[in-house]
Amino acid sequence: MILVTIGTNEQPFDRVVRAAAALDVDEQLIVQYGSSRAVAPREGWVEFLPFDELAALAREARVVVCHAGVGSIMMARRCGHRPIVVPRRYSLQEAVDDHQVGLSRQLARSGLVTLVEDVETLADAIRSSGSSATAGGVAGLPGADALAADLLSRIVPSAPKRLRRARVRSLRERTTRT
Repeated sequence: MILVTIGTNEQPFDRVVRAAAALDVDEQLIVQYGSSRAVAPREGWVEFLPFDELAALAREARVVVCHAGVGSIMMARRCGHRPIVVPRRYSLQEAVDDHQVGLSRQLARSGLVTLVEDVETLADAIRSSGSSATAGGVAGLPGADALAADLLSRIVPSAPKRLRRARVRSLRERTTRT
């Protein structure tokens, strides 16, 4: 199954909804389309889902495609996926600014997501993703520790490296328990 979610943002994300509608796949496609009205909903398409239902679908999915919202990315990662991420763009009136672009590029450099900036390449990214689920959740996926350390160094730049490493270990332990 392929799960596409655009989050709960009030701004439409028609680029991704149109790209999902154009996918020619031989597996179930579930699209959480939110405020987008680019195409008529199809079987398996839902406007919104409660978080627990969305996470259950993500655990079952072969591939998760999402916007570059932190909550959507974290949900996909917790469900064992390296999500395919399409950032919302300010210039297309999909977001209030381009914060998703910078975040998704950093996460892609860290190996945590597969970045798709041009929806014309979405089908190729899905085809090449194979089964991205892993046992072990967030901590079991490559790059999580490096990203956490990098973010901590930006948030607390004066903190000594040993303190940042201890905080990363603590973060990892908390995420693997949930």
